[in-house]
Amino acid sequence: MKIAKQKSDFATPFTLKNALSKGNIFTRLSAIIMGLGNMASGQLIKGVIYLAIEISYIGFMLTQGLYYLKMFPSLGYRKEGEVWNASKGVYEYVEGDNSVLLLLYGVVTIAMTVLFIYFLCDNIKSAYKAQYFKEQGWKIKSFKDDIKDLFDCNLHKFLMFLPFTGILIFTILPLLFMISMAFTNYSDIGNHLVLFDWVGLKNFVLVLGLGGKIGKTFWPVLGWTLIWAVCATFSNFFLGMILAIVINRKETHCKALWRLCFVISIAVPQFVTLLIMRTLLQENGAINTMLINAGLIKKALPFWTNATWARVTIILVNCWIGIPFTMLQVTGVLQNVPAELYEAAKIDGANPVQIYFKITLPYIMFIMGPYIITQFTGNINNFNVIYLLSGGAPQPIGQTAGKTDLLVTWLYKLTIDYKYYNIGAVIGILTFIVLSIVALVTYRNTASYKDEEGFQ
Repeated sequence: MKIAKQKSDFATPFTLKNALSKGNIFTRLSAIIMGLGNMASGQLIKGVIYLAIEISYIGFMLTQGLYYLKMFPSLGYRKEGEVWNASKGVYEYVEGDNSVLLLLYGVVTIAMTVLFIYFLCDNIKSAYKAQYFKEQGWKIKSFKDDIKDLFDCNLHKFLMFLPFTGILIFTILPLLFMISMAFTNYSDIGNHLVLFDWVGLKNFVLVLGLGGKIGKTFWPVLGWTLIWAVCATFSNFFLGMILAIVINRKETHCKALWRLCFVISIAVPQFVTLLIMRTLLQENGAINTMLINAGLIKKALPFWTNATWARVTIILVNCWIGIPFTMLQVTGVLQNVPAELYEAAKIDGANPVQIYFKITLPYIMFIMGPYIITQFTGNINNFNVIYLLSGGAPQPIGQTAGKTDLLVTWLYKLTIDYKYYNIGAVIGILTFIVLSIVALVTYRNTASYKDEEGFQ
């Protein structure tokens, strides 16, 4: 037995398929001359705008776009140099191709083509809608009516235009450029900084494989990145939660003072705290000097020269920075827990431990589940703490990453220090994949997602 497909309540007859199959000659010709169908139905200004978009796109393609698309598969081949001019008797400088610019402009041209196709389809559907209204004897909206709709039924389009444009220019296009770069040999290796070629999946094999130096570095860095993210997230969360619960107890006096003492650390800029801690924990820093002078140790503690010491130190310093934020978040949640729940639990004979695990913790986890996921993803990309505190140290000789480097700090070193732009792009893509999987899987398993009506 066939199950009939349920029609959407928001289905519209003004689709591209209907426009091409049921539209009149002007609607169909709008696929070639944009705006023709609208102008034929009396929407002159709207039709002229569509036509201007087409003319602008064709002009761009004829003057520059076709060249960028032509050069996109090869990314250039002409080297800069000097050519002898026999008529003038001198050497003339000849500018060569720049693969970076060709790649960038190629990506922009493809994006503009996709955007043009969207406007082309929208123009055909708009022409069919105007034709349909005209055939039914309904009023066809003028350009003035369309402007009014932007502040009424289409207000969401008006409000989202600038944000979407910003995301397209400053987020999507750079991402596409970076993803494209991951499939090239754009790096200092082999002197491919000006002219480079497509290499397919070679960079991914190099990073994910264990045969080369990069591959042997990637997996330990990824492992430490995940360990750091887990330790940093849950140490801050649980210690901050315990601190908030202790301060929030009825028996605790001067609650405002205790909260102020911990919140003061938030007022100090993070980079200042990290640089101060980095200086204090140096081999000849104040902490080692005081311990040696007090006779507690004979030689300086290896805070930044031993991998284990450095990792533990980073996690502890991060607690000092992150716990006050969690304390404030949990304090707000605790003050909204219904007092009736605690009173009912005490009447039933529940002890403090049972109340914590049965009421307090589930309530906090329900409210702050998405916050924990956000903190986890933020810690995976926590550039400031690692770079300003340890700089990735200790770093073995001949290695591109240190023992405390995260994927994001390693990516920075690969691109800025070593100019391995293609490998850096691969690391960026893999980091995004790891973050996406972790965030989606964990969020879909939180109570906040499964039971949105809970605790209301």
